[in-house]
Amino acid sequence: MKRILFFAILLTLASAMLFAQAPDGKLRIIAIGAHPDDCDIKFGGTAAMFAKQGHLVKFLSVTNGDAGHHEIGGGPLAVRRYKETQESARRLGIAEYEVLPNHDGELMPTLEVRKEIIRRIRSWNADIVIAPRTNDYHPDHRYTAMLVQDAAYMVIVPNIASDTPALKKNPVFLYFSDNFQRPNPFRPDITVAIDGVWEQKVDALDAQDSQFYEWLPWTAGRLNEVPKDPKARRAWLAKSRMGSITPAMRESLERLYGKERAAKVQHAEAFELCEYGRQPSPDELKAMFPFFK
Repeated sequence: MKRILFFAILLTLASAMLFAQAPDGKLRIIAIGAHPDDCDIKFGGTAAMFAKQGHLVKFLSVTNGDAGHHEIGGGPLAVRRYKETQESARRLGIAEYEVLPNHDGELMPTLEVRKEIIRRIRSWNADIVIAPRTNDYHPDHRYTAMLVQDAAYMVIVPNIASDTPALKKNPVFLYFSDNFQRPNPFRPDITVAIDGVWEQKVDALDAQDSQFYEWLPWTAGRLNEVPKDPKARRAWLAKSRMGSITPAMRESLERLYGKERAAKVQHAEAFELCEYGRQPSPDELKAMFPFFK
């Protein structure tokens, strides 16, 4: 049994060395969201798990979030939300959280913004890029998805955004999960159990207090439900962000962890392989998420 375990660990390490562009074998992951809390919601737990293993994770917000509040806005809100991202990054243990200066609610999939996305993916020397799908209620989310898709091939084209050296190989591009059904429902190709870092993820969301205790409850008509006491409101946040594991996600968990362990999972994050970018086999993709022991 010890010999089997040894070879399993060796195979995981070898797979990481194969995929990683960094010479030390560490994966470099960039998660791209439209707003300064999007990556935290969709990828916070998995990001913390990658970081704990020494892999390098960056969050990138394509807008500065300066419209996402019912009482304040503009520069003061952008400054507040930037500070929240830095505290969230600290709590998750990730390497970097960058916020671009594009206005919230006004994002357009222009060539200039596309070049900024290309530069950020290249500068991070990314092995994995994660972003939203284009099925979404929010135009900023849709256009972020479009910008990343439009960058997916161009990151290896030297004559595009030539001030930043092109990548030598295309990253693997993945989608965050969502509940939208048209034109196609989300497909969980990889589902990660995050029970072990759930409290850490909630701590990161708690850092984004302008959103989770003010703006989002206000938009949902639930602002009066938010407790005033910090401990009570964090407990309220954890409960309100529980989410649900869909049957498709549960099936994915069973495939990756086995039925017995999958049945016990309470919190998970799922990702769909994008048709653009490098196309790993199912086993290669699984090896890029080194959590399925």
